[in-house]
Amino acid sequence: MSTVSTRPGASRIEPVLRTVAIVVVTAIVMFPVYWMVVSALRPSDESLSFPPPLLPHALEFSSFCQLFAEKPIAHWLMLSTFVASLTVIGTLILVIPAAYALSRLYWVGRSAFGLMLLFTQMMPGAVVVAPVLMLYRSLGWTDNLWALALLHTAFVVPLCAWVLKTSFDSVPKEIIEAALIDGCDRWKVLWLVLLPLTKPGLVAVSVIAFFASWNEFLFASTLITKNDLYTASLGLATLMTQLDTPLFVLMAAGVTFSILPVFFYMAIQRHLLRGLTAGAVKG
Repeated sequence: MSTVSTRPGASRIEPVLRTVAIVVVTAIVMFPVYWMVVSALRPSDESLSFPPPLLPHALEFSSFCQLFAEKPIAHWLMLSTFVASLTVIGTLILVIPAAYALSRLYWVGRSAFGLMLLFTQMMPGAVVVAPVLMLYRSLGWTDNLWALALLHTAFVVPLCAWVLKTSFDSVPKEIIEAALIDGCDRWKVLWLVLLPLTKPGLVAVSVIAFFASWNEFLFASTLITKNDLYTASLGLATLMTQLDTPLFVLMAAGVTFSILPVFFYMAIQRHLLRGLTAGAVKG
C-alpha cells in the first residue's frame, strides 16, 4: 500500500500565500475608501497636483467645515436615520410572522408562496417606479417620509423573510415539540422560544433593512421633492450641479455619510455573521 507524501515546505508556504492573497484583496477593496478619506482631509493644492501623492503631507478639515457651513448635512443625516429606523421597525413587524409561517407552520402552497416571495427580488426598482409614483400621488403620499419608509419596507421584506426563516429553521424541532408539550401554543412558541434563540437572525434582518433604506436613492428622489425633506442620499446628489462640482466637499460628504453605517456595522458585526450563517451547517 503506497502513501502519498507531501513536501515539507508546502505546509509552510500555503498559509503565507493565503495571507498575502487576503492582504492584496483587502488593499484593493479598501483603496477607494482610503482615497475618499485622504481626498477629504488633505489640502486642495496637493490633490490637484499630478500625480497626487499617495500619502498626504498635511491634513486639514476645511472641506468638512465648508460642508457643514453651507449644507444642512446634519438635517439630512437625521432624516435618513429616521426613515431607516422606521424601515427596520416595519420590517421586523412584518418579517417575524412571515418567517414563522414559512418555517414552522404547514399549509398548502407554502413552498410556492416562498418562491414567489423570493422572485419579487428579481424585479429592478426602475420597472415599478412609475406605477409606484402614480399610486402615491393618488393617495397623497408624496413628500411623506413615513410613506417612503413604508415603500422601503415593502421592498426589503421578501429577502429578510428568507434570512429570518433560515434562522428559525436552525432551531432543533425537539425544542419546539417540548414547548408544545409544556402547554405553549404556536404564538408562545414564537415569542418565548424562537425569538430568544434567533437574536442574531433578527440583527441580520435589522442590518439589511437599515442599509437598504439608508442607501436607497431611486424612490426617494422620485417621491421626495421638498428640500426640507431630503434624506442624506438626496442631499449628497445636490452637491453636483451643472456649473460646479466641489470635489473635496463631495468627498467630505461621502465620508460623513458613511460614518454612521460603519460604526453601526462594527457594533453588531458578530451577531450579523451568526445570523447570516444560521442554518448553513447542520450538526
